[in-house]
Amino acid sequence: MKIGNYRWRIVVLLFFASTINYIDRMVFGIMAPELQKIFHWTNAEYTSIVFWFEVAYALGLTGFGRFLDWIGTRRGFGLALTGWSVAAMLHAFMSTIAGFSVARFLLGISEAGVFPSAVKTAAEWFPRRERALVTGIFNAGSNVGAVIAPLLVPWLFLTFGWQWAFIVTGGIGFVWLVFWLWLYHPPGTHPRLSEEERAYILSDPPETMQERIPWFALLRLRQTWSFIVAKFLTDAVWRWYLYLLPLFFSQNFKLDIKNFGLPFITIYLMADVGSIGGGWLSSWLLGRGWSVNAARKVAMLVCALFVLPVMFSAVVPNMWVAVIFVGLATSAHQGFSSNLFTTVSDMFPKEAVGSVVGIGGTAGALGAMLLLSITAGLFANSTSTAGNTAVYTTLFVIAGLAYLVSLLAMHLLSPKMRPVVPEDIKR
Repeated sequence: MKIGNYRWRIVVLLFFASTINYIDRMVFGIMAPELQKIFHWTNAEYTSIVFWFEVAYALGLTGFGRFLDWIGTRRGFGLALTGWSVAAMLHAFMSTIAGFSVARFLLGISEAGVFPSAVKTAAEWFPRRERALVTGIFNAGSNVGAVIAPLLVPWLFLTFGWQWAFIVTGGIGFVWLVFWLWLYHPPGTHPRLSEEERAYILSDPPETMQERIPWFALLRLRQTWSFIVAKFLTDAVWRWYLYLLPLFFSQNFKLDIKNFGLPFITIYLMADVGSIGGGWLSSWLLGRGWSVNAARKVAMLVCALFVLPVMFSAVVPNMWVAVIFVGLATSAHQGFSSNLFTTVSDMFPKEAVGSVVGIGGTAGALGAMLLLSITAGLFANSTSTAGNTAVYTTLFVIAGLAYLVSLLAMHLLSPKMRPVVPEDIKR
């Protein structure tokens, strides 16, 4: 039976939302070496500014998942994107450490909506067997944003000045908003959706729980904590990459903003491959009869092993070897992340997906805050090039081991990835 493909238009919207999200998020990091020259910031001062993004991201995710479950995906996602677009443009009007810290805070609290919204949309619009692939596709949008940013931002900076880099990239989100409000409605009531495709979308067995689960009840569940711990460890590493990689390549290999393009395109194109590949791998294993538990965790283990070479990035003499090591790590992170996000819809009813993703995202932001604090402390005690190399080496070792540790913790907390049932809440 021909079931239609309208649901894939929704994936396109999610893909471009995460693309725009990461362009806006990365502008500040790409221009960090130049902003350091303009405003005379030290590495520690720069790290303290981006720290406030993580504070806001943690606070935003704490409430946004529950807010999204209450207000609905259409309005919630639209409000989040409007907020972060305005906050991104606001950077152009700042000139002090305090001012940029405020702008990063506002960006963080509004960007907190993107992944809870996207994961909840995937749970609403796709049956379980397609969700890992869908998550991999929209997660790949973040890497496309990470590819576009090193091309677009230097050109805007060199042609129009640093303020316009923030204004132009922030304004892109309003184009997406028009298409979102036009094309998105819940699948149960969508006027353009065929009955055959609607039936396919809703073809999973009925969920054992339909009511909203209180936060405190979610925090009593081992399934929730398996997601929390994994996000705490792996999000910290990913966000460290976003903030510090431009400084790392600038300081270790004398790369400037005019030459960021090719190395960063390579890194994030590799991340795109990993994002889709990781989601595809677990979906392929499911198609061959593997259990959800085995398929997700084996795919995540493969990704965790591919991260390990990044530990040597700070000590290799050739820049392109470091690019390949970091590219493998970003690729593996995105494959790991695609499956990690999907485990939420594997274990929780749709009514709780936004809340659980929000709680886990808050944990990830807290992990990023901790790693940024460690980074600032290490840089504050480093007064030489050799000292900076030692700092980066320490941080890359942490990054290399984080995924194996998180997968082990996740397996210990949720060895079978059993779906939540009403009896779990009543205990």
